[in-house]
Amino acid sequence: MDPDRFVDTSYGEVIKTPGRFGYYAFRPAPIPRRMPLDDRTISLMSEADRALGRLAGAGRILPNPHLLVRLYLTREALASNRIEGTQASLSDVFDVEADARDEDDQLTEVTNYIDAFEFGTELLGELPISTRFLCRIHDVLLTGVRGQDRDPGHVRRSQNWIGSADNTPDTATFVPPTVDDLGAALTDLERFIHDDHDLPPLIATALAHYQFETIHPFLDGNGRLGRLLIVFVLIERDLLPSPLLYLSGYFESHRSDYYDRLQAVRERGQMQEWLQFFLTAVTTQATDAVDRAEQLVDLREDYRQRLAGRRARFPEVIDLVFENPIVTSQRVARALDITDAGAKNLIRGLADVDILVEGAPTRRRKKRWIGTDVLAILDPD
Repeated sequence: MDPDRFVDTSYGEVIKTPGRFGYYAFRPAPIPRRMPLDDRTISLMSEADRALGRLAGAGRILPNPHLLVRLYLTREALASNRIEGTQASLSDVFDVEADARDEDDQLTEVTNYIDAFEFGTELLGELPISTRFLCRIHDVLLTGVRGQDRDPGHVRRSQNWIGSADNTPDTATFVPPTVDDLGAALTDLERFIHDDHDLPPLIATALAHYQFETIHPFLDGNGRLGRLLIVFVLIERDLLPSPLLYLSGYFESHRSDYYDRLQAVRERGQMQEWLQFFLTAVTTQATDAVDRAEQLVDLREDYRQRLAGRRARFPEVIDLVFENPIVTSQRVARALDITDAGAKNLIRGLADVDILVEGAPTRRRKKRWIGTDVLAILDPD
């Protein structure tokens, strides 16, 4: 790591570790509890607050918000893992969840993200966001995937670094705090999340995410866990009645800017620029979430009208399509506690009115049907 690039010490300083093989690392400053915001940041914060309020309102009036949570969470899991280099499609993930294909390592990373989120939202009822909380989420995130040999569920006990051509700290773009500095940094982060300070909630959330990524407290999985932390903080602060805001889609499509903005805070103290990037992500993703929610609700109502007066169990299958647009007879039979023949009859009925389209069999030779309209709203590309 080149210490000459770190010209502003507002948010931390570069230190050199002792000894013959000493290297440079970053020692983060405590997170500020007060911060002046420039005019552009204030303007973007107002836009983000309004967008988040619209999303919260949509979450309250949705007939079945839990259905959309699952769809949105799957998109978020895929985007977050794509930032880390995972190559998979939304259909691949839905196929795995529908038991229509076997998982591979990359798809397991995505489904682990979903499991970690669901585990975390339940755990929030027992534990506040804390180092202990994050360790338990981290353990779920890395179970059975790359990184499983890097001490899942435990704060690192050795140095890590980011962006090194020869896998040494000397050539790294960034070297997080040493193990000696880790405990104090995590304690400050934990206190900051729960402090009664005057910072607006979205600003505090952006600072918490920045600081977590700067601390990089685990040997692997820090990016994914740091993005989950955003949603957990918003839930704990009761800013979202239904967790429908996920920022990884924006971070993925602006990946270079995302990393550059975080690094610019460390090197040049450009916190306002990071906050502006984060607030723009909130506005963009909240607006997108509301738009998709409206389309999905309209589509669900259209489906119900098409099936008016027909068999009573059709609406239950439609709800399954909105949980996961990949449908198999086994999935329907299991969910509705009916025979496989009965499930196939229901599926054929939905295919007759163009709600489901028969898809190509997977490698497991399982017959599957696809809710193409739902999939098109979620993944228009």
